Amino acid sequence: MPDPFEVLLTDEEIEEQMAMSKRHRLMDYLREEMMPTVFCEGCGCGTVLNGYAHAMDEMGIRPEDLISVTGIGCSSWIPSPYLKSDTLHTTHGRAIAFATGVKVMQPDKHVVVIAGDGDLAGIGGNHLIHAARRNIGISVFLINNFIYGMTGGQVSPTTPIGVRTTTTPYENVEHSMNIAEVVAAAGANYVARWTTYHVFPLMESMQNAMKKDGFSFIEIYTQCPTSYGRRVGLRKGDEHLKYFKENSVRMEKAAGMSEEELEGKFVIGKLIERDREEFTVSLRNLNDRVKRGEFR
Repeated sequence: MPDPFEVLLTDEEIEEQMAMSKRHRLMDYLREEMMPTVFCEGCGCGTVLNGYAHAMDEMGIRPEDLISVTGIGCSSWIPSPYLKSDTLHTTHGRAIAFATGVKVMQPDKHVVVIAGDGDLAGIGGNHLIHAARRNIGISVFLINNFIYGMTGGQVSPTTPIGVRTTTTPYENVEHSMNIAEVVAAAGANYVARWTTYHVFPLMESMQNAMKKDGFSFIEIYTQCPTSYGRRVGLRKGDEHLKYFKENSVRMEKAAGMSEEELEGKFVIGKLIERDREEFTVSLRNLNDRVKRGEFR
């Protein structure tokens, strides 16, 4: 007699179970049909996508509880089309404005903006500063590759002085913006800065940012061999990562260094963390007070 506890599977069911056992857990967050990515060889955007998916997995965030918002550019491909969560692709420079509306109407969702230095520090710089000032409960991951990568290699607010771009063919004479310090000064609750070489600290920082009430911001120095690297002699991704490694300085060490010693260095780590009340909480508290008639 056959064993009554024996479960008989068809060949198709066995193959399906074997395929599922080999399936990586991050496929719960990523659209497998969109792999491999369209990022250029050596681009750091794939590293950010990897870290972002790992951060969500380790935090146990369900895709349906995450809303990503982005603009236009190479880094805007990080959340879409690769993540299974809802994503808003907005007009250039307006990602934070859209994310603000999402957070006000869906305060229980994790709202994350991922966009580039041109999108967020250039045309969207005003939105960035005032979202930090208001302390809106969104997380912003600014992908800083020092140039407008997708649209032809134009100078951006973070392009180092002296670098040649398509719009500064002789050299850039503008000083770059220290965007993380600007955001910290504007009032964000959490601000950090990392490179794509520092993968594990970056992943931990992403989790800290997404757990933090109020406005959180991470500037991520990212290699772009195609549009930026070839202009500064770093044509391969691994060359740029080595450059990040050799020229990065932790915040604690940088505090004891002069401005001249820090010239050309990447100061990394947590800039600030504080506990100002989050904007949508303040907004709802005000609404409750109005309903109770406190302002009559």
